[in-house]
Amino acid sequence: MKNTIIDRVMNGLDRGTAAASRKLARGQSRRGVLARLGTLLVGASVLPLLPVSRAFGAEGLSEIGDPQSCDYWRYCALGGTLCSCCGGSMTQCPPGAEPSPVTWVGTCKNPVDDKDYLISYNDCCGKAVCARCGCHRTERDKPVYFPSKSNDILWCFGTESHAYHCTVALVLGEAT
Repeated sequence: MKNTIIDRVMNGLDRGTAAASRKLARGQSRRGVLARLGTLLVGASVLPLLPVSRAFGAEGLSEIGDPQSCDYWRYCALGGTLCSCCGGSMTQCPPGAEPSPVTWVGTCKNPVDDKDYLISYNDCCGKAVCARCGCHRTERDKPVYFPSKSNDILWCFGTESHAYHCTVALVLGEAT
């Protein structure tokens, strides 16, 4: 009895699969299916290269150090000019500059609690470059072919002006 029920189900699946395959073969050419598959694979491979949009996040952390020094803990992967030296702060662009909505990220250790935090580095754009407090720290920086973690790219996308002014360092949260 069990074998006949299983046989009926399997025969039904075989007939259904064969009918669906014939219907697909009538409506699609092999070249068309391969072209769509190729487009899907190329699209999926380009996805990691797109800029990453980051939201401004978790502040109110216990911190020590000078935010106008390149040795400040938040700046472990920062490449650029510190906004804290250019009329802004470590979290806000100076007046007349706007933060880029796309960023690069780094993971820095806070010496107060000895925990790693995810830091979003936002370029502030729209004014001439600030010539004070230039830093180039590359701890945990990735090469340019991994753009969301590289500090070697001008990130003034999505802003009215593409002129770079300075960079802020925002704590997104504890790294896990």
